[in-house]
Amino acid sequence: MSSFVDDVGTGDVTTGEDPVVRQAAVDALGNMNGTIVAIEPTSGRVLAMVNQKLALSSGAQPCSIIKLSVALAALSEGLISKDTPVALTAHYRLNLTEALAHSNNPYFEVLGRKLGFEKVAYYAHEYGLGELAGYDIPGEQLGEYPDEAIPTKLGGVGKMCSYGEGVSMTPLQLGAMVSAIANGGTLYYLQHPTTPEEVAGFQPRVKRQLNIAPLIPELSDGMAGAVEYGTARSLRLNFNEEEILGKTGTCSHDGTRYGWFASYSNTSVGRVVVVVFLQGGRPTFGPKAAQIAGRMYRNMYDHNFFIAGHNLSPDEPTSRAVTSNP
Repeated sequence: MSSFVDDVGTGDVTTGEDPVVRQAAVDALGNMNGTIVAIEPTSGRVLAMVNQKLALSSGAQPCSIIKLSVALAALSEGLISKDTPVALTAHYRLNLTEALAHSNNPYFEVLGRKLGFEKVAYYAHEYGLGELAGYDIPGEQLGEYPDEAIPTKLGGVGKMCSYGEGVSMTPLQLGAMVSAIANGGTLYYLQHPTTPEEVAGFQPRVKRQLNIAPLIPELSDGMAGAVEYGTARSLRLNFNEEEILGKTGTCSHDGTRYGWFASYSNTSVGRVVVVVFLQGGRPTFGPKAAQIAGRMYRNMYDHNFFIAGHNLSPDEPTSRAVTSNP
C-alpha cells in the first residue's frame, strides 16, 4: 500500500465542521494516506474529520497506542504509580513515565501479564474499545476487541498490551478515549454535525463516566514526555508554543505499515484532541504522524485558534450534556 494518495479528503461532508480546524488538518495531512480527526474533548463534538472514509472504517491494529489503555488499567488496579520501578531484566528497571515517553514494549508486556487478559479486556471495553464511538455518525464501522487472548505462541496478552496485537481500533474510538483523558474522565459519544443547524443546536451526549480523574496526572507525565523528549518529539519541529501531550504507535500488519499519534493540547483557553492515523509503506510510522500533528497545531495557532473567544470550550465539562444510548 502506498503512503501517498491524491485528493485525500474528496467526498467528505464538511458543512458542520470548524473551518479553521478543517483547513489546518487538510494542510497538515497533505498527500499522506491517512486521516485526521479533531475533537472538542469537553463535548465530544468532532471539529474536523479529514478522509472520513478511512476515519469511519473498521480501524487497524493500534500498535503502541494500546499502551494508554493498559497504563490506565494498571493504575486503576493499583499495580503501579508513575514512579514505580518495574523490573524488565535482572539489572534494568523502568517507571511508567519513561516507558510511555519512549514506548517501551517489554514494560507493557510485563504489565499485561501481571494484569491478565480479563482485566486488560475489562478496562479496554470501559474506555470504549470494541464499541461504536459515535452517536448516529453515518458509515461508522466497529473496531474489534477479541474475546480471549491471542495464542501464547503469538505473544499472548503481553503482545496485546505492547503492540495491540489482535485488536482493531478506529480513529474515533481512540479520539473518544483520549478526550476522556483530556477532560478528566467523561467518555462522550462523538458527534459530527453536518449542517449549521446541527452546530447551533449541538448537545453533548455522555456515554459514561470513567473513574480515572486521580490517575490522569500519573499518565500525563509520560504523554508530555513523549512530545518533549520521546517518540513524539518530531511534533516540536513545527510547534512548541503550547503544551501537547501525546502517544505514538508504529507497527505493520500483512505488509501494511501503520502510524498512529493521539494527542491533546493543554492551553489556558481549553483543549483540543487531535488523532492522526497513517497507513502505507516505509514512510509511514508514528513519529511521522506526530510531525503531521505538529503541523496541524501550528496551523491552528497561526490562525488564532488558541485564543480566548474562539469556539474552543473551557476545561470544565459542560452542564448541557445528557447521558444517551444510541
